[in-house]
Amino acid sequence: MEVLRTRRLIWPFALAIFTLAAQAQDFKETRDAFQRSYIQEATGEMVPAINSLKSVYSEKSYEINLRLGWLSYQAGNFTESMAYYNKAIALMPYAIEPRFGIVYPGAALGNWTMVMAQYDKILEVSPNNTIAMHRLGLIYYGKEDYENAKKYFEKVANLFPFDYDALTMLGWSYFKLNNFREAKVLFQKALLHTPGGTSATEGLDLLDTP
Repeated sequence: MEVLRTRRLIWPFALAIFTLAAQAQDFKETRDAFQRSYIQEATGEMVPAINSLKSVYSEKSYEINLRLGWLSYQAGNFTESMAYYNKAIALMPYAIEPRFGIVYPGAALGNWTMVMAQYDKILEVSPNNTIAMHRLGLIYYGKEDYENAKKYFEKVANLFPFDYDALTMLGWSYFKLNNFREAKVLFQKALLHTPGGTSATEGLDLLDTP
């Protein structure tokens, strides 16, 4: 009876060792696939880099889907890129990196509604994310919605009062809204940060022209 009990204990133990060994082998294959993909990306071989990761693909892997989203974008496969990024977002809804990633193929496809929605979602998770705020400001500026552009650039400038890009774009927003005094002050502040800044210099020259 003792022998039988011992044999029963051996089987679960052996199964655990086998499972751990299989997991270790799976990790090694995945790690090697990632390493190959980085080397291939560095030499411009995007399709082989994608195929390296597809060889170990798992729908449940956030990391693989995130990386395939980036590589597919680099390869010009924008729809496929968005599909991988969406899988990464579904796996980790509060992560902002896949949302920053998906805006690239989204913008390439001209899907600005989706792009703006992603930036809004990022700001829900990370309210003071200046990258998202600045990019939203640029989109609104490009749409000639200078009031909303000003709102976002102003937030960035309040967080980083001596940032050239924030000061310059806030200056241009004020300029477009005919608030010339504020625009001049902002262009001058920007030029204290970057004395040779072309955009701020252009704005200041326009204001100083009779």
